Amino acid sequence: MISRYTHKKITWVDIESPDKEEVRTVMDEFRIHPIIADELLAPTLRPKVDVYENCIYLIFHFPTIIHQHNGHTEQEVDFVVGKNFIITTHYDLVDPLHDFSKVFEVNSILDKSNISEHAGFLFYYLMRELYKNLMEELDTVTEILENIEKEIFNGNEAKMVKVISDTARDLLNFKQAIRYHKEVLESFELAGEKFFGSDFLYYLRAITGEYYRINSLLDGNKETLDELRNTNDSLLTTKTNEIMKNLTILAFITFPLSLIAAIFGMNTIYMPIVGEPFDFLIIVGIMVAATVGMFIWFKNKKWI
Repeated sequence: MISRYTHKKITWVDIESPDKEEVRTVMDEFRIHPIIADELLAPTLRPKVDVYENCIYLIFHFPTIIHQHNGHTEQEVDFVVGKNFIITTHYDLVDPLHDFSKVFEVNSILDKSNISEHAGFLFYYLMRELYKNLMEELDTVTEILENIEKEIFNGNEAKMVKVISDTARDLLNFKQAIRYHKEVLESFELAGEKFFGSDFLYYLRAITGEYYRINSLLDGNKETLDELRNTNDSLLTTKTNEIMKNLTILAFITFPLSLIAAIFGMNTIYMPIVGEPFDFLIIVGIMVAATVGMFIWFKNKKWI
């Protein structure tokens, strides 16, 4: 599906799930190299930057946690950036691109920006929206981490084991998706400065700065999660050890009681105390004395 937006001399063509006919139409209109046209038809595993005579071709992958579509953990967006046009290609709905397209319906907003100078500025604003969306994704993770911390100290350590594991998986997928952004953006800085001029270098570096913000917040969330995992494991281990200690003490206390009961329950010809006046009370007294003795012994050992 092709969507076309224009502002003064700048054209933005957005293609979702492109087919051969759509790609051929765009290729003929903007004189796109056939190699780019072939790559636009299907997702690409790795991000990259290719420089051509009349455009720069970039591939990015953006992680998704809360803005997932079709169950995918990341979304690919291809950019073909020319002097007065930009083509974006993706293979499912990308919310930031959809939201940004609405801006083109309000030209008064665009008139206040420098977006009409060349398509590089449009690429800058698109990337800023995409990274803003990633920031929202990580803000969601931050809220999850705060909830994990609250639940841990409310005594729900066992319940948090799976939540921590799921969050760690999300952060790992996030890290994997953006791991090549730095190299792609640095390459684009060199190519973009030559293509659009040195005046655009500030905006190129600003895009890279957005990446560093995301990466820094991601590392911070990962460190926090690691600390919460260690704390949760420690509290869970302590609680388990406490339960095992209490069960062990209970076993040691009941052992002499069971032994005494078994001895006096033996069917023999002669058994001390049995048959004597108050024999039951005497035997119970022995059991109580054994229990108190074991308790005092554990107390002196500081086991309880």
